[in-house]
Amino acid sequence: MSQEPFFWKKHWDEGVKDLNPQLWNTTYPQAIRDTFETLPNNLALEYLGVEITFGKLDRYSNQFAHMLIEEGFQTGDRIGINLPNIPQFIIALLGALKAGCVVTGVSFLLSEDQLLYQLRDSEAKGIVTWDVIFEEKLMNIAPQLPNLQLYVCASIGGFLPKVKQVLGKLLGKIPKGKVVPLSGKTVFNFMDVIKTERYSTSLPENRLTPDDVAYVLYTGGTTGPPKGAMLTHRNIMSNIFMVMKWLNWEKGSGRALSGFPFFHIAGLFFCENCIILGWPQLLVPNPRDTDHICKLMEKYQPTCVVNVPSLFQMLIKNPKFKELDHSKLDTCISSASPFPVESQKELESIVGQGKLLEVYGMTETSPLITMNPYRGVKKLGTIGLPLMNTEIKLVDPGTGDKVKLGNAGEICVKGPQVMKEYWNKPEETKKTIDENGYIHTGDVAIMDEDGYLRIVDRTKDMIIVGGFKVFSSKLEDTLTEHPAINMIATIGVPNPDRPGSELIKAYITISPDYKFDGDNDRLTEEIIKWTKEKVSPYEVPKIIEIREALPLTTVGKVDKKLLRQEIQ
Repeated sequence: MSQEPFFWKKHWDEGVKDLNPQLWNTTYPQAIRDTFETLPNNLALEYLGVEITFGKLDRYSNQFAHMLIEEGFQTGDRIGINLPNIPQFIIALLGALKAGCVVTGVSFLLSEDQLLYQLRDSEAKGIVTWDVIFEEKLMNIAPQLPNLQLYVCASIGGFLPKVKQVLGKLLGKIPKGKVVPLSGKTVFNFMDVIKTERYSTSLPENRLTPDDVAYVLYTGGTTGPPKGAMLTHRNIMSNIFMVMKWLNWEKGSGRALSGFPFFHIAGLFFCENCIILGWPQLLVPNPRDTDHICKLMEKYQPTCVVNVPSLFQMLIKNPKFKELDHSKLDTCISSASPFPVESQKELESIVGQGKLLEVYGMTETSPLITMNPYRGVKKLGTIGLPLMNTEIKLVDPGTGDKVKLGNAGEICVKGPQVMKEYWNKPEETKKTIDENGYIHTGDVAIMDEDGYLRIVDRTKDMIIVGGFKVFSSKLEDTLTEHPAINMIATIGVPNPDRPGSELIKAYITISPDYKFDGDNDRLTEEIIKWTKEKVSPYEVPKIIEIREALPLTTVGKVDKKLLRQEIQ
């Protein structure tokens, strides 16, 4: 049965409709002016007991912008931000954009070689970095980065009272790095930029346009070296307006907590929204410290919490999280990786039914493409419906032909949030964005009769068993229903008896609630027997490895790339 175009719009919430593109004919620095001018005394950031208002955030970021301008930075110059989720990240972000610069988020977990690659590839002229990374890594590679002229070093404890800074360093709770001059470079202490009268607190002038680039954000590099997605101000503003309208977010009405790092598009996007909305952000420098998150939630009662699924799973396992009053919590947003349905149900049993919202996007789309409805039907296990002003089609990865409704196909997206191009990689851009303007995501999904999408795999993560395609995420979803399994990752390993075919290997961690006698062999046999009753014979794992923990990426996804490297 054929479907009318955009049939999924019938299932949008009442009042949701395509938006006038004139809304995003602006830049991010222009869009945030209203917040700073109307809510200067409202709380903007909470960090380890320190509270910063929007007025202070505006002044600090203006000072940072003037510093960049005095150091010779011009519109379009790239500056890396290489920090955890501390106030200095947001100040540097806003200051760089106000100065007309292009921000590239740089993970603080990168190795020296990875740092060197990104800073060299992006042709960054400056970097805002953690003092620890400056001493341990950047000092070593500085001679290989002639274009990188400015280093601004920040401490984890920079905003804390002096007593706490001293005690924190003495007790080893605040990591510290030694900041020294670099020959031929400019090296600043971050707090010296904003705590002195050297730089003006007034708003700097710039000639930014909506089509100027705001970010060069690097993708994971699972199929080669990381690529820098170029996102314009128009790209990011279109996605911000889509999500604000979709979720009916109102100025000054919410409080936010996110475990996503700001160097990642998900954390950055939520931060952007909060500043425009005038919402306080509760900063989480270590998202795995669930006790600290629980303390923040108890004191400030956030209305919106955003996390990767594995971090929600960690919170679920913390008894303190279950004891909190979640009545003020309106929405839990999950993104970046599949969230097992059983875990979704467990989360909602704690925070309240209908509060979990699964969304989907990618760095190249600023980032969001689909969301479950805010008030309407939320289908657990799906990534929801296409957003307004967004076209989606599912195609056969091999032929490029559209698949029939109900069949698996690669998600292809067209809309104002789709990136301009990859930085200095025209051939990669051509491979990713087709001649009709659709970006090919590499994610395989099935769309149901209402337009809801369910991810079944990455095109590169499909496991081929004897000619059959096994969708690993679907299999993992089933396996997590077993009471012994906490976290899981499945990959394909070469079948020595059948060249070209693969065996399914599952890596699991054991649920802390499961009574385990320590007999790994017995447990793996039990899981395999149980799985045979749930899935097709070719989908049953042939190898199960029990581990204490699974490797995670910088945003908390299970790192299958590392698991595959182990068997090569």
